[in-house]
Amino acid sequence: MRVEPDARTAAEGGQLDEAAAIAGRLLANVERVLRGKQDEIRLVLAALACHGHVLFEDVPGTGKTVLARAIAASIEDAVFARVQCTPDLQPSDVTGINIYNQRRRDFEFRRGPLFANVVLVDEINRAMPKTQSALLEAMAERQVTIDGQTYVLPQPFLVLATENPIEFEGVFPLPEAQLDRFFLKARLGYPSEEDELAVVLDQQVGHPLDQLRPVVGVADLARLETALPAVYVDDLVRRWMIALVRATRQLEEISIGASVRGSLALERASRAWALLNGRAYTTPADVEWMFAPVLGHRLVFSPTLVAESRGRSRDEILAEIYRRCTQLAPPPELADLAVGHAARWTPAS
Repeated sequence: MRVEPDARTAAEGGQLDEAAAIAGRLLANVERVLRGKQDEIRLVLAALACHGHVLFEDVPGTGKTVLARAIAASIEDAVFARVQCTPDLQPSDVTGINIYNQRRRDFEFRRGPLFANVVLVDEINRAMPKTQSALLEAMAERQVTIDGQTYVLPQPFLVLATENPIEFEGVFPLPEAQLDRFFLKARLGYPSEEDELAVVLDQQVGHPLDQLRPVVGVADLARLETALPAVYVDDLVRRWMIALVRATRQLEEISIGASVRGSLALERASRAWALLNGRAYTTPADVEWMFAPVLGHRLVFSPTLVAESRGRSRDEILAEIYRRCTQLAPPPELADLAVGHAARWTPAS
């Protein structure tokens, strides 16, 4: 028997329709300049919708700067800034500094590059720890304090940070507590042969970024964020998320498991991933997809696991960790999930 949606369900459906349309416009616009990376773009947009930040560990030349600039160019009146981290970079170089104005005989604040909407922090682990701390404090608090004066950062505020692999020379690895501040960790990787050919052809006459125009406004992003609570999460799925996070603390292969912040991030990220894929409800597949990006960088592997995993990629190790976690916390059966309420909404065409 078909059940008619009540007024609240209809309102939520309209809200989700609008949010799905906003996400679709943003995704399609960014894809115009970053070929073959739809899932990776969705990950970054999920972080944006959840007020989170993204850490990339990748080789140079895979499009991280293009991605950051494309997101900024897709948002009306958004400002893009780039910080190149070096060992001599000081906290004031990124947050800003008070400079004495001789004409006014007073100090005035000169804003640093953090006062932008989309900030690319290149090679964050080449910066000294005190500069890393200043960056991550701004990311967590969305404000900076200079000489006792607090300055609020603009909204939206998205940081895309890149880091070199730890075996590179001249790097200062981010401590676990600071890594935990990143909403998720991702990797772009090289494009396929056809996508790489398309990139070359796209840039025969100028860069596609030069033709990119805004497709959403700041108010649209706020609507995307406020739509997340309307995405249905079954109690069984939510409990399974918590069980998965807790399982990371029980495995012998992991010295330090994911924190409660990891549980919060996994729940919000799963909602955002469902919405960005045109659904009003989360499934165990959403949680599985977000497990490695959201929790992987929050885990500290045991020395034994590190020794046994030489020659294996981090993705392969995390896939094995996920498999072992599901042995302790098996996923719920789809037949047991109450998706009927959420299934009343389908994205508008």
